[in-house]
Amino acid sequence: MEAEVMRQKTREVLAPWKNQKGGLIPVLQGVQGELGYLPPEAMETISQELKLPLAEIYGVATFYAQFHLKPRGKNIIRVCRGTACHVRGSLKIMDKFKELLGVGDNETTSDLVFTLEPVACIGACGLAPVLMINIDTHGRLEVDSVVKILDEYKKL
Repeated sequence: MEAEVMRQKTREVLAPWKNQKGGLIPVLQGVQGELGYLPPEAMETISQELKLPLAEIYGVATFYAQFHLKPRGKNIIRVCRGTACHVRGSLKIMDKFKELLGVGDNETTSDLVFTLEPVACIGACGLAPVLMINIDTHGRLEVDSVVKILDEYKKL
């Protein structure tokens, strides 16, 4: 997306908050919802329009895990690294995803199809090892199941 288009979309999102205090987080959420992440152009526009220091905006955006400063994939793969999943082999599952996708932790494939994230706990310990792709939960995984799961989401 072109830089000026990003700036314009950012201005549209923040317009209702322009003269109000306490709107930074909703503005960041709205801009990320519109653009998919918080690019530098958007951050600079927010700073100018809300008359806030750029460092303050980056401070908020990097403090909260919900905000992303880099583009993310269409499919977010969250591999559970909790105790039950770890004991049952989630590290091998994660390593297989890294190998097949050619990315590391918290990285996105160059085609923007997948983002791979380790997470502390998914809350489905009875299904360990478990992962989520978008809103879908996949449990009782084995390393051999990773290829089949990836193929399923490549088709979408």
